[in-house]
Amino acid sequence: MQRDGKCPPAGGSGRLPARLVLATHNPGKVRELEELLEAAGLPIQVLTLDQVGPVHLPEETGSTFLENARLKAEAVARQAGLPALADDSGLCVDALGGRPGVHSARFAGPGASDAANNARLLAELAGVPAARRTARFRCVVVLALPGGRWTWAEGEAPGRILEAPRGQGGFGYDPLFYSDELGMTFAEAGTGAKNRVSHRSRALRALLPALRAWLVDGIVN
Repeated sequence: MQRDGKCPPAGGSGRLPARLVLATHNPGKVRELEELLEAAGLPIQVLTLDQVGPVHLPEETGSTFLENARLKAEAVARQAGLPALADDSGLCVDALGGRPGVHSARFAGPGASDAANNARLLAELAGVPAARRTARFRCVVVLALPGGRWTWAEGEAPGRILEAPRGQGGFGYDPLFYSDELGMTFAEAGTGAKNRVSHRSRALRALLPALRAWLVDGIVN
């Protein structure tokens, strides 16, 4: 984790809650972060991209989750003039050498549907026994300040890829991803159960100490 020195404190007695832009249009992601911040006692107001005016998200040209998350967080912080948080995540399958990884959303090609991506994943794993179908969802979150300082955290959710989809909920690879901890696929689990063990929630929880340091002392470490 990068240590980037100090910036002016974000919070303090008698001040309004600090503001943080979450690089998303998804209200579900906002609620998830707000719940974590509230539980941690951090008075931070979470804003979406829709609330800070026109913001252009850069193309995800990085070769790692960290590079892509940093690209987005720094772009939003620079354009909005506020601290920004962005994430990048994907599915890493051991039998495929870590693929689809950063290409998870477009595994079957640019603009591919969830169904197409799932179909390609099953095709590439055809004949692979259950013991070798281990996988993990991985998420990296980056907190970037307008002045250029940044820090990051990551989270993982272990599991394996089934031979056929199960469950009606979730999105992406959720119907094929069997969570070792939940004993069911992410698509079978409710949102609350999934969020407790998801890679994204774990990455956000891992970032809480950095958010607290920024809020209280203006330190990004």
